[in-house]
Order: sequence, then structure tokens, then C-alpha cells
Amino acid sequence: MTASFRSSRYSTKKRVLVTGGAGFIGSHLCARLLEAGNQVLCVDNFFTGTRGNVSDLLDHPEFELMRHDVTIPLFVEVDEIYNLACPASPVHYQFDPVQTTKTSVVGAVNMLGLSKRLKVPILQASTSEVYGDPAIHPQTEDYWGNVNPIGPRSCYDEGKRCAETLFFDYRRQHGLAIKVIRIFNTYGPHMHPNDGRVVSNFIVQALQGEDITIYGDGKQTRSFCYVDDLVCGMMAMMASADDVTGPINLGNPGEFTMLELAQAVIELTGSSSKLVYRPLPQDDPRQRQPDISRARDQLGWDVSVPLREGLVKTIDYFRALIAQA
Repeated sequence: MTASFRSSRYSTKKRVLVTGGAGFIGSHLCARLLEAGNQVLCVDNFFTGTRGNVSDLLDHPEFELMRHDVTIPLFVEVDEIYNLACPASPVHYQFDPVQTTKTSVVGAVNMLGLSKRLKVPILQASTSEVYGDPAIHPQTEDYWGNVNPIGPRSCYDEGKRCAETLFFDYRRQHGLAIKVIRIFNTYGPHMHPNDGRVVSNFIVQALQGEDITIYGDGKQTRSFCYVDDLVCGMMAMMASADDVTGPINLGNPGEFTMLELAQAVIELTGSSSKLVYRPLPQDDPRQRQPDISRARDQLGWDVSVPLREGLVKTIDYFRALIAQA
């Protein structure tokens, strides 16, 4: 689909909107888009995103930062839209669950409306949480999921599921060029130190010499994708043919137990931290692993950063962050 803004106005460069652009993943995406020669409009309400995440980009002549909440309509001129706006960790999305649902659902309506008006492609950052506590393993995009619609995690899980519904209905009804990806556990620099996610939790606890908290028996599994790999997949999805709509899983199919992750973090940090066990939170999935066959076939995308290599980079980031505190 041809972008009306770029083709008829001032620049031959694409102007790309990234909502949630000052967040963990969004900030890396903004940097990569700039490296690729684009103009970037970063929009964030700074609930979980921080100005510090994009501080290195503020002086870039093609970067613009705007404080805005996607639950309010946005009137800008752009050529592509990446919709990442939504708190993504339980600590943050459960803080104000009604607002979390509104961000996913009303935010999607507003961004889809912008895409419709401008006739430009839009990518939705959905999540592996749409699979809930999966009854099949690994998870393929054809699996409809096992989600509790009224639990404490539902504001995020069901909000993202509804956003996917809206994206495909807008395509069917209005012919929008949509792209939907489902992001599996991602980690790397710019993670919030208090976001409650397992990688940041373990690293911060280990670096501070605190006990490492294991929920449940520690045998539940996750698959961890380094943020650079994820961003490459997102950009490959946006560049794909119009008929590649997704949903497409993006994640690292390597599967690790929480105990294996904790032991790796202790080893790589040189920490003397001990493991302590707490009850498993309600609706916490027992296993999570993406089938990325579709991403490999349709996008030519695959992961390249092994877990230990990514952990070293993430540990270095948190070590520097803690030293500055």
C-alpha cells in the first residue's frame, strides 16, 4: 500500500510512528529504524517508558519525541505505524487493569483509525499471552489459547486478544494493510529494573546479593529472545508483502526452566545469592515456547543471540544502572 504522506509531501524518507517508543522494546526499535534511514516519531505516555531509554536519540535530527496517551486520538502524518503502547509486565499492567484494557483496545481503535485515514500499514505488537496457559506445546499461531477471561492477568491477555480481533476486522471491513506479531518473552538493556519480569528480577537480585525468588517449583519453562533479534523480526514483518498479515510468533524457541535461568544468572554475575521459593501466581503459565516456523518461512527470520550471550549484555546494563543509583 502506498503511503500518501511520504509520496506527496516534503521528504523521500519514511516517517515512522512508534507508540510506546520510549519503552523497553520500543526504544530499541526506534534506534534501529533511525539506523535504517527513517524519520521516527516516538510517542509515549511515560507510564512504563522513560526518557532515559531514548536519551541517546534525542539529538538525532530525524527523531521526535511526543508525550501522548494512545487512548486519546492522535492526529499526525506518518508512513508506517508500529503500535507497541501497553504495559507488558504483571506488576505494571495489574497496577491499573482498567487502563491496561483501554490502552490495548481503545488504543488499537485510535491507531487503526489513523492507519485508515492515512492509508498506511500498521503493525500490532501482540503477545504470547494470548495463548494463556497453553494446552499444546510448542505454541503455533493456529492455536486459539487457554485464557482465563476474568483473572488478574486478563486485562492484558484479553486486551491483546481483542486488539487482534480489531486489526483483522479493520482489514476485512476497510482493507487495511495490517501486520500482527505475537511477542514471546524478550529481554535486554532498557528493561525496567522493577518490572517484575523474571530476567530483570533475577539479575537485579543477583547483583545486589539478595535471595533470588523462584515462584512455584521452578520447573515451569519460558523461551527468552534477545531484544535485537526481536526488533529484526518486527522490521522484517513490516517489510513483508501485503498478504503477510500474521499473526506470526516472534521469539526464541530455546526453552529453559526458571531454575536453569536462575543458575545461569548466578554464574554469570558471580553472585552468592541463594534461591527462595514462593507460591506460583494465579494463571501463571506452566510452559511457553514458540513455534517460529511461520516466521522462518514467510519472513526469512530466525534468532541469532544465544541466551548466555544476551544475559551477559543485559547484566552489564543492569550493573551500570545500579552503579549510577
